[in-house]
Amino acid sequence: MKSKNRPMSIDIGIGEKDRVAIAQGLSKLLADSYTLYLKTHNYHWNVTGPMFNTLHLMFEQQYTELALAVDAIAERIRALGCAAPGTYKAYAKLTSIKEEDGVPGAEDMIRNLVRGQEAVVRSARAVFPLVERANDEPSADLLTQRMQIHEKNAWMLRSLLETG
Repeated sequence: MKSKNRPMSIDIGIGEKDRVAIAQGLSKLLADSYTLYLKTHNYHWNVTGPMFNTLHLMFEQQYTELALAVDAIAERIRALGCAAPGTYKAYAKLTSIKEEDGVPGAEDMIRNLVRGQEAVVRSARAVFPLVERANDEPSADLLTQRMQIHEKNAWMLRSLLETG
């Protein structure tokens, strides 16, 4: 009996070129999601001021959800037959979310997280046309869920900044 060291081919009804392109788009989504996770966790640790309790709890809910999301995104990339990026160096190259130096005030944290949530939505939306053309329903479902969650989070964060 021969042992084969090469990977099995993938025959899920999506051609290799499309699988690779989708995985590349999902890798950007993964990088944005992980970067937003780090930013949100940092803010959870360092928020101060009159909104401390509200923001501390909200940030915890959001980074906990993001921790689960990065796993789902990475696993979809793997199911498509590609390697998922998993280093800070790779994420820094792929992400569209900017880091800032120091610890911003609570309202700036909120504004930065709104921008981060919206960036994740844009990353998800950017890969959606390719996913639709390839009839990749599992990726479409993942992207739809991510967009819904991040649009809602952005709305909830923006609401904290509105007055009267």
